[in-house]
Amino acid sequence: MPKDQSIKSVLILGSGPIVIGQACEFDYSGSQASRSLREEGIEVTLINDNPATIMTDPVTADHVYLLPLTTESIIQVLEEKQIDAVLPTMGGQTALNLAIEADEQGIWEKYNTRLIGVDIAAIELTENREAFRKHMIDIGLSVAPSKIANSFLEGKDAAQHIGFPLVIRPSYTLGGTGGGFVHKPEDFDPALRRGLSMSPTHEVLVEKAVLGWKEFELELLRDANDNVVIICTVENLDPMGIHTGDSITVAPAMTLSDTAYQRMRDEAIQAMRSLGNFSGGCNIQFSLNPETEELIVIEINPRVSRSSALASKATGYPIAKIAAKLAIGYTLDELKNQITQNTSAYFEPTLDYVIVKMPRWNFDKFQGSDHELGLQMKSVGEVMGIGRTFLEALQKACQSLENNRMGLGADMKEWIKTTDILERLEKASEDRIFRLKDALRLGVPEKTIQKLTRIDPWFIKQIKQLVKMEQQLMRYNVAEDIPADFMRELKTVGYSDAQIAWVMRIQEEEVATYRKKLNIRRTYKMVDTCAAEFEAQTPYFYSTFDQENESIPSEGKKKVIVLGSGPNRIGQGIEFDYCCVHGLLAIKEAGYEAIMINCNPETVSTDFDMADKLYFEPVFWEHLEEIMELEKPEGVIVQLGGQTALKMAETLHAKGYKIIGTSFPNMDLAEDRGAFSDLLKELGIPYPEYGVANDADEALQIAKRTGYPALVRPSYVLGGQRMRIVINDEELEKHVLSIFKHLPDNRVLIDHFLDRAKEAEIDAICDGDEVHIMGIMEHIEPAGIHSGDSSAVLPTYSLSVEAINKMVEYAEKLAKALDIRGLINIQFAIKDDQVYVIEANPRASRTTPFIAKAYQVPYLKIATKIMLGTHKLKDFDIKPRPSGYAIKVPVFSFNKFPNVDKNLGPEMKSTGEAIRFIKDLSDPFFRELDKQRYMYLTR
Repeated sequence: MPKDQSIKSVLILGSGPIVIGQACEFDYSGSQASRSLREEGIEVTLINDNPATIMTDPVTADHVYLLPLTTESIIQVLEEKQIDAVLPTMGGQTALNLAIEADEQGIWEKYNTRLIGVDIAAIELTENREAFRKHMIDIGLSVAPSKIANSFLEGKDAAQHIGFPLVIRPSYTLGGTGGGFVHKPEDFDPALRRGLSMSPTHEVLVEKAVLGWKEFELELLRDANDNVVIICTVENLDPMGIHTGDSITVAPAMTLSDTAYQRMRDEAIQAMRSLGNFSGGCNIQFSLNPETEELIVIEINPRVSRSSALASKATGYPIAKIAAKLAIGYTLDELKNQITQNTSAYFEPTLDYVIVKMPRWNFDKFQGSDHELGLQMKSVGEVMGIGRTFLEALQKACQSLENNRMGLGADMKEWIKTTDILERLEKASEDRIFRLKDALRLGVPEKTIQKLTRIDPWFIKQIKQLVKMEQQLMRYNVAEDIPADFMRELKTVGYSDAQIAWVMRIQEEEVATYRKKLNIRRTYKMVDTCAAEFEAQTPYFYSTFDQENESIPSEGKKKVIVLGSGPNRIGQGIEFDYCCVHGLLAIKEAGYEAIMINCNPETVSTDFDMADKLYFEPVFWEHLEEIMELEKPEGVIVQLGGQTALKMAETLHAKGYKIIGTSFPNMDLAEDRGAFSDLLKELGIPYPEYGVANDADEALQIAKRTGYPALVRPSYVLGGQRMRIVINDEELEKHVLSIFKHLPDNRVLIDHFLDRAKEAEIDAICDGDEVHIMGIMEHIEPAGIHSGDSSAVLPTYSLSVEAINKMVEYAEKLAKALDIRGLINIQFAIKDDQVYVIEANPRASRTTPFIAKAYQVPYLKIATKIMLGTHKLKDFDIKPRPSGYAIKVPVFSFNKFPNVDKNLGPEMKSTGEAIRFIKDLSDPFFRELDKQRYMYLTR
């Protein structure tokens, strides 16, 4: 059935600010869907209030409404635009819930707008726990014994009928919000109350807990003719009981018998076809009893899910793109596979490699939080490793995590106390996979580990191989002693040179030199959806140690590499993906070949057709160096990938690679607080009294000089990591010792804290001659609350003209003194009209996308062309178009950590942000924010 010609305009519902459980994978889906519909000549309107995403950028859709995701906003859009159809399956749970609410209010009917991709009945069927349970039983599929409860009394009654352990699943929630396991009756009452309060319909499913069973997810597509294609089967390494967003997952499935897989496929297709009116992407979760292979259905998401982005990147099959075309009437057999360009989309991907997804947590940001993993998702981001074997992919994922791991262990972070390790295996937390290896290293039997973790024995055996290899490696004293075939074997299971060096207690350089002498180098393979059965056109690569290299560097074209920002985490989120996408577009426009290196499967920048060439690899020096040795780029851009990319600048500079934009010595000058303060002194720019300490005694001496309250922080940090305000010697000593314990190689900075000061920041572009101020934002909250956690108003609303002029003067002086080529962000404190500079970041900041959206200027594209040196500021006609005030409003995920206080301080805690536009300062939304400005300030 060809395209429905009656659909001329489509509204896509976004997912709003990033919260734990709903992150930038929906930005990726929405962006893909928009591009896919526009290819068909359809006019696309988007509604989403997240300013950090590429989805809400003018490059994505014809009309972008930066409005809150409410029915009032939908009415506004439908009043202003002729919309034929709405696509609610790309914006996660937020979009589905909004579609239902608008339907209940009769909005779709009133404006003659129909839902495409899914109908309300299908959403209701999958989201209403009781209806879904009955439906599965009616079509002959098994589910766990359960009862629905709409009140406390019904919940208590259900529990006594089913028996413990139980699981509580609230209806219409996302990321397991409000859900959890209850092992004993005395814990049931508070868990039930929490579940009922978290569900928008105050409904929970009380279900028998199938703890220790295995969990699998299938990503599928279905069209209006009932054709179903299974894109990917994902196996959770962690057993049932841990939210799939917090599980390490593997594709293709590793431990599934052929009969169980076929049954799972058949049941998934049967379930999909029973959903009524549904065309698009869908995700179904199964649980399997490892003893009997009994299979039960856990849930179905009638939309693209968190795993869809992962499955798209894992297979190279663009699920959201195809799902959007199915929603407007196409069938799978009418569409082309976008990677091969000559096979049908009705063709299941085949993988000749393994992918491992690892979640990334930020527990350190939530003091007092419970680290134990369960039904409620707690991770803030994820990485994906691609390799020829499970172990290679797993170790690459560990190297991608951005938490100083060099692989799976063998990197100075091993535990050695068996009792602590066994306790950690039984109670799953963020480091369980590392502790599993520690247990094997200390001789704990595989059977004991399996009993404690319920992880499939196959995975445990695989990790045991690493332990055996390390024992063999310890026999050698110098790199040259390692036999060539054993060295190759170590590399094929993912060992970094740094890990090999650590096991042997020698220098990494020694291992790297010897390995290159043996000519053991990475080769690059294509992610092609069809295991090389058909020729693919996609420049999407991963590295391994194979004989044949499929990545052939182009001839005669100058290349520029953009370093991505790795996994999302608090302090470094989706805004850097936005920056990287614009950077890639600008590089192409300037006539260079754009090469992207990143390992985050959720982002648009790692989409297979965004760069001229994508290397899905860890942003880890050893991987980076081999790509550069192969590609020989003109240079590398580090300003767009946050602190992750910036951290690579020193090594790049030392090894003689060109950094495009601001030079490393100047970037380092801004990053090194001591040297930076000396520069401020030289320029006559005021700054808070400070000192740099190498130990606690020195810190106490400095605090005596600067006075309390004092701001204490380690050098070179992101998102205010381990930054605190202290008010006496005792607090200072305690915090300084804690910094040295966790960051032993760091120095500690002590600044006099300017209490009751206002805070403001400037984002600017400098081309070496001129400085363009992109925007000046004033924070509503006082200095002392991290800029990422502050509500910020653009333009300023209460600062004097003198203070603003001083800030502009200091920004221009600093940008020129640091010889900035590209972007700089400067933060100021203003007390009694005296302006102090707090810090300068010589890179794209968290707020650059916000200003670009508020003023409707493609600032990132302009900045990239200036970094490349192809343009000067005078070449651009920059015309900001402000309308009233724009407010950046931080969004927190504290509901995932109920026992954590909501106080704010110098360490960032927000997971996302929204944008609100107001006409003037009498707006009630602004007045309420202003009233609460001091409320949450703490240490």
